[in-house]
Amino acid sequence: MAGQGRPRRSTERAWLVTAPLALLAVVFGTCVALVADQPFGKWPLAFVFFVVMAGTSFAALNVYVRRQSVGVTLTEVPLIVALYFLPPLTVVLIYTLSVLVWSVSHRFGAAKLWFNVAKAAAATSLASLVLLALPPLRNVGPVTWGSLFLAVCVVTLVSLVSVVGVHVLLQGWPAGRDALRSMPTALLTAAINAAIGLLVLIALRTTWWSALLLAALFSGLVLVYHSYSQFFRQHRTLAGMYELTRLLASGTERSLADILLDRVRALMQAEYATLWLPAQGRHPEVLLTARVDTPGLLDLAPTPASLRQQVRKKGRTLSFGRWLGGDPALRQTAGEERVKDAIVVPLRSGQAVIGTLEVTNRLSDIGHFAPGDIPVFETVAAHAAVALENSRLVDRLRHDAEHDVLTGLPNRRRLTSSVAEAVKIRAPGEVVALLLFDVDRLRQVNESLGHAAGDKVLVEVAERLRACTPSSALVGRAGGDEFLVTLRLESAEAALELANQIREQIRDEMVFDALTLDVDTVVGVAVHPDHGSDAVALLQRVDLAATAAKSVPGSIQLYSPALESRSMRRLGLAGDLQRALDEGELEVYFQPKVTLRDRRLVGVECLARWEHPAHGTVAPDDFVAVAEHTGQLGRLTEFVLRESLRRSRDWSHGEQPLSVAVNLAARTLTDQRFPALVRDLLAEYGVPPQRLTLEVTEAGVLDGTERPIPTLRSLRDLGVRLSVDDFGTGNSSLAQLRRLPVHEVKVDRSFVQGMATDPGDLAIVNAVVTLSQQFGLAVVAEGVESELTLELLQDIGCEIGQGFLFSRPLPYERLEAWFGAQVDPETVVAGELPRLRVVP
Repeated sequence: MAGQGRPRRSTERAWLVTAPLALLAVVFGTCVALVADQPFGKWPLAFVFFVVMAGTSFAALNVYVRRQSVGVTLTEVPLIVALYFLPPLTVVLIYTLSVLVWSVSHRFGAAKLWFNVAKAAAATSLASLVLLALPPLRNVGPVTWGSLFLAVCVVTLVSLVSVVGVHVLLQGWPAGRDALRSMPTALLTAAINAAIGLLVLIALRTTWWSALLLAALFSGLVLVYHSYSQFFRQHRTLAGMYELTRLLASGTERSLADILLDRVRALMQAEYATLWLPAQGRHPEVLLTARVDTPGLLDLAPTPASLRQQVRKKGRTLSFGRWLGGDPALRQTAGEERVKDAIVVPLRSGQAVIGTLEVTNRLSDIGHFAPGDIPVFETVAAHAAVALENSRLVDRLRHDAEHDVLTGLPNRRRLTSSVAEAVKIRAPGEVVALLLFDVDRLRQVNESLGHAAGDKVLVEVAERLRACTPSSALVGRAGGDEFLVTLRLESAEAALELANQIREQIRDEMVFDALTLDVDTVVGVAVHPDHGSDAVALLQRVDLAATAAKSVPGSIQLYSPALESRSMRRLGLAGDLQRALDEGELEVYFQPKVTLRDRRLVGVECLARWEHPAHGTVAPDDFVAVAEHTGQLGRLTEFVLRESLRRSRDWSHGEQPLSVAVNLAARTLTDQRFPALVRDLLAEYGVPPQRLTLEVTEAGVLDGTERPIPTLRSLRDLGVRLSVDDFGTGNSSLAQLRRLPVHEVKVDRSFVQGMATDPGDLAIVNAVVTLSQQFGLAVVAEGVESELTLELLQDIGCEIGQGFLFSRPLPYERLEAWFGAQVDPETVVAGELPRLRVVP
């Protein structure tokens, strides 16, 4: 809401101008009486002039100055003649009485009435005094013309100076300047009227019969003035409508309401112009008013709200006033609120009424809205409705372009600009933090329950984020299952702490009919200025941090330069991987699996390795991720299977049968052709199915959906053993394994390596071993690296282990050497597993 502006001063202060004018009238009148030989007389002729002056006192043209109007009349014509034929004080008297009659007929208040009377008396008294000071009026010649013209100019100047003074007194200097701008028009009109008066005087001096012709001419002149007034008003209206239309269509920085209401109020010469738009959708209710002497807009209206509601309901224009008529009860109620007339027009968008536009109180005490103003105002309202609807359409398009349709949150485009703005206004000693929340397992929800369920998950996560983030934070949807929270904090540590708090608060069950899902997220964190100087870099790096956080479910990852170098490295490896598969650059390494009780070698886990000619050793996580994103995962899996089965066949022929274990990516289980590939490879290499173990990570096999079950069952039906790798790192339980066709559980190395020092890890491993054995599952402990760990595993009954205590993953040639050094030849008996001779 704009300020109320300077309050209006009371019209009673006009006495500060009226009193001096009255005093001057008395002083000048006294001087005239003392100087003139015959100050009074010729009353019959004076009465005729009084009637003529009273008739010409009614304005033919009004010039509006803020709340008041300056009337342009024909009184100078009879005044010229009266000054020639009548005594001076008689002229003062009849001129003053004519102004009094005119003021009373318009029902002016006391302050304005007496101001007009004092102004008329002072002006004509001074003019009479000036005329007495000049040579006597003996004939109608140039000297007489100059004297009478000067006297009329004195009357006009005194009147204009008085009007300017009262405007300055009541409304300030701006109103005075506006009144001064009307002086040229008033002076020019007075000069024209004076010239006409002199012509009338010449005609009457020639013969009094000319009065008949002059009366006809005067009547025609009145009609011409009236026509000019109509033309002037129409021209002003057309010019105002053109200016309004141009401004509404222009790209001005001012608001549409400012442009509209200011121009409408000026165009309709109204004291108030009010725009009302009821609440619609995300747009709140708007009620704004422009007032003639108030800068800015007000959030109130002089008319009752029921009036606007009635117009909206009926969909038609409603008006009331002296010339407009209207409901008497409404006029009475409005009169109590100092509303003399008003026009309220509906704003339409098609057939719907979207609001109202109204003007209240025609300016000046004599001004009133007329029926002819209604079509003009309805035309203005039609233009305004189109402009408002276009403005809302543009606003809606802009909003849609910067917000997510599903959640209503700002999208990446809006987030980018917000982050850029936050970077610019960051204060010293604080950071701009970006927290990227990635929703776990959303793809599985979409595939299992449909995208409608996935949309519900996203909407619920959005609501939870909005509810638990600080009020200063901006929450947006950065991508499919990613939500970004950005705000200013004191440090990166505070950002990590806040990310953890928010993640814990939004973790909760989500119920869909009879199905309950657990909502969890991983979080990437980046801060300015530590991790980037602009919005694009910060968003890129928080994406990297979130991607890194996905490798550990439920984790929070702060960006580091190592993440970016790894990401760039993966991007560069995309093209090299295909060449490596084509040219056989990849190798398969083997890590022995040993029974812990009697240390017999039961098999090997087969692991892909890649020595890049330029980058050196490439981590398996990197090239497996590249294979997944470039569609080469199937080729990579087939390569490892072929090499593993070939080696298993060779060992079997060498009287040393060993089982082989191959890791599978979770995406492989969605390939319905994969079981057939395994069957064909087993047949091709002649390896019994029970010697092949396929390992799938816990997150891949227990993703909360039924998606991997068909593939697992098909593999089980082939006779292949199935193993759950990295068990314990996810959110699943052993009870969930009962519904899966698996044979083996591998305890994650993070628990096994902590057994000797952390009682909690020992308890977890013990529980996994005990329950797995009860379910008939074999247990493999990963990461066995010390004799103490080995003894603890033996004590709790764990069957198989693998780790650096026995051997690192080895290429085939070194594995053969390891066989020769570690396997006791005396234990190599047909049909039995070889036993290790020593434990290094």
